[in-house]
Amino acid sequence: MFRWLVLILLLWTVPLRAQDYGDALVIGSIGDASILIPMLATDAPSHEVAGLIFNGLVKYDKDLNLVGDLAERFEVSNGGKTITFYLRRGVKWHDGVEFTAEDVYFGFKLITDPKTPSAYAGDFLEVEKAEVVDRYTFRVHYREPFAPALGSWGNLVVLPKHLLEGKDITKTDFGRHPVGTGPFRFKEWRSQEKIVLKANPDYFAGRPYLNYVIFRIIPDPTTMFMELKAEGIDWMGLTPLQYARETNSPSFLARFRKYKYLSFSYTYLGYNLRHPFFRDKRVRQAISYAIDKKEIIQGVLYGLGVVATGPYKPDTWFYNPNVKRYPYDPARARRLLAEAGWKDTDGDGWLDKDGKRFEFTVLTNQGNTSRLLTAQVIQYRLAQVGIKMNIRTVEWTAFIKEFIDKRRFEAVILGWTTSTEPDVYDIWHSSKIKPPGLNFIGYANPEVDRLLEEGRRTFDREKRKKIYFRFQEILAEDQPYTFLYVPMALPCIHKRFRGIKPAPIGISYNLERWWVPKNEQKYLMP
Repeated sequence: MFRWLVLILLLWTVPLRAQDYGDALVIGSIGDASILIPMLATDAPSHEVAGLIFNGLVKYDKDLNLVGDLAERFEVSNGGKTITFYLRRGVKWHDGVEFTAEDVYFGFKLITDPKTPSAYAGDFLEVEKAEVVDRYTFRVHYREPFAPALGSWGNLVVLPKHLLEGKDITKTDFGRHPVGTGPFRFKEWRSQEKIVLKANPDYFAGRPYLNYVIFRIIPDPTTMFMELKAEGIDWMGLTPLQYARETNSPSFLARFRKYKYLSFSYTYLGYNLRHPFFRDKRVRQAISYAIDKKEIIQGVLYGLGVVATGPYKPDTWFYNPNVKRYPYDPARARRLLAEAGWKDTDGDGWLDKDGKRFEFTVLTNQGNTSRLLTAQVIQYRLAQVGIKMNIRTVEWTAFIKEFIDKRRFEAVILGWTTSTEPDVYDIWHSSKIKPPGLNFIGYANPEVDRLLEEGRRTFDREKRKKIYFRFQEILAEDQPYTFLYVPMALPCIHKRFRGIKPAPIGISYNLERWWVPKNEQKYLMP
């Protein structure tokens, strides 16, 4: 017993190692950002960068609970119709000006202004009245209870009034030179090359340990992987092939850590429902039956994913496991296509209707190997039922601006990042069909509209669950998308970085607390 007591005393006297400041984290990104104003950005690369520059009033913690961020605390009252945010004092914008409730009110007025081309205004149009109670208190009153209300007050609306008041937000250079309150300050942006962020020494939660976070734009995943192995970058999302077969050598594992978890995302084949080929749901159902999703998961993802049946990942409370499914069934696909009038009338192997061959082009983004390979598997399977599908890849920024935003496509293979909140009003409600709405495929179903509206007004979890279960049943029947798969997230990060703590939300939630021991630091920039 005495020996154990000595050991305990010795352990108490061993000092914990202090985290060192310095170094840079270089992240490989397939696509460049489009704009660094959260309320205007609709692409993941932009939000990833902006998330380090801006804060919200609230945020999700590592266990997916909503907690205060710029709001030190908040109170929900009046049956859920009123939220009062008590803001942190002494928070500074990156230019040194103090953050106050006036900035929140300014951002709220901006996102609800019809002149602001934001895809996210809907949540804030539910607010009947917003008010600055005092310099550090902001309050909103909703017309009626709104379930996603609290979570909507993330970083979308917090903008510096002193820099943007009286300006057209779409015409200023703020989107390329943002000023936030977050852990990192904007330093430099070279289009299609890199975005550089520098540690904010005045961050209210404490200066980040890393000096810099650098996003390097490398559109080709093979080139990016070569850069990772050469240590030109420190972090990338591996492709399934890279994870399963190319990163298992002792020399690689001595330098890098691999992580694996079911991502908050899904990949889909989406149809432009304005196109005459895709207006008939029998056609969309037929295509879903003609695609072997398990083949894609095994052949493209190396088993690192699960079949998607709708817009939610399987391990969430609102996921409906009992919706209509579309197993691989080419015979059924042919029958549905024939019922819709598509037949091989000239014997050339391709289906025809009204003198037109069933031929269309699917667009996907350059650099995403999994999506391109998925397209090729789908192309092969559709050819077996008489549909000719062409594939075109487009650089990410052009893809969004020239094709998605302008609704210039026949079909797309893309993905959505999902949330812990089941509200997907912005993607599926018919009011979001017009640009800049995210319902770019043009889906309109009155019952879906009603359910999405009802789901936003309901706080009781069991009642909400029934609403979103029914919503998924309708989508499964209508097949406006062919829901393909939920992939595993496969980040790979250099081992010199400490402080990474995987959690239900992922790994990057505490990036400002990552650090590198002095003797392992690589970039000695001040």
